[in-house]
Amino acid sequence: MERVLVFGGRTGWIGALMVKLAEKDGAQVFAAESRMQNREAVEKELDTIKPTHVLMAGGITGRPNIDWCEDHKPETLRTNVIGTLNIADCCNERKIHCTVYATGCIFKYDDAHALGSGKGFVEESKANFAESFYSETKGYMEMMLKHYPNCLILRVRMPISADLIHRNFVTKILKYERIVNIPNSMTVLDEMLPASLAMAKKGLVGVYNFTNPGVISHNECLDLYIKYIDPTYHYTNFTVEEQSKILKAGRSNNELDTTKLMADMPKGIVINDIKTAMELNFQRMKVNLTEIGWLPDAMPKEFVRPPKN
Repeated sequence: MERVLVFGGRTGWIGALMVKLAEKDGAQVFAAESRMQNREAVEKELDTIKPTHVLMAGGITGRPNIDWCEDHKPETLRTNVIGTLNIADCCNERKIHCTVYATGCIFKYDDAHALGSGKGFVEESKANFAESFYSETKGYMEMMLKHYPNCLILRVRMPISADLIHRNFVTKILKYERIVNIPNSMTVLDEMLPASLAMAKKGLVGVYNFTNPGVISHNECLDLYIKYIDPTYHYTNFTVEEQSKILKAGRSNNELDTTKLMADMPKGIVINDIKTAMELNFQRMKVNLTEIGWLPDAMPKEFVRPPKN
């Protein structure tokens, strides 16, 4: 990579991480200043910077969660559909490789991909989950994006990091009074984001299920949290039906097949199965929290990003 422009690099979680990774890899990196939906501004920025690669990690997920999108549909469409397609189209016109950090939350377990069957959705599978407006917009986006010959589309799911930043899937479920216990495909960022950089450098395009192989349940995630971080933590389960009564929008649960991803993975990139990856992630989290003095016998119950020393 020579020159990299990152959308979402200034304020986004994954975007900011990609800025650091690309810089570490030796690229000249620029965090985009233009708004995704403003085509004229995007074109000006592309023509000024002349990137060899664009990493598109911008988008709206809503605060505190995707339920926000149910009441802000025009804003969600403007960014997640119009903005994303705008970036892809402008890059295509200039023959710039564009990596889009998309989502795999456009599927739900069904008869052909039953819970516990081990049969995951493949890249060619059609989205079957639109019970949240967020997922519905992402389904629209992918159907159109895949026709751009310059785009690498990565289906990220329930991203996990080795800290307690509020965007971390683990941090989110730690705050819930009750959780559902369903196996899901998930993306451990410490392993997967460097892989995305290698895939972009290789020039891969098309759709990829971008998760660690296999599935892990919510309970298994929290059991690892208890094992490595806070042995005093307790959680309670409830059913999907009970969960649906307190949410504005449904939640996607699925398994994604990673055969294509692993077959095309550039040499030298190690991707562990999700259970191994999660074990290693919590080991890193324990080290990270210990180093900043944020690991007392019982963790604070208000989970925010720890202050920098």
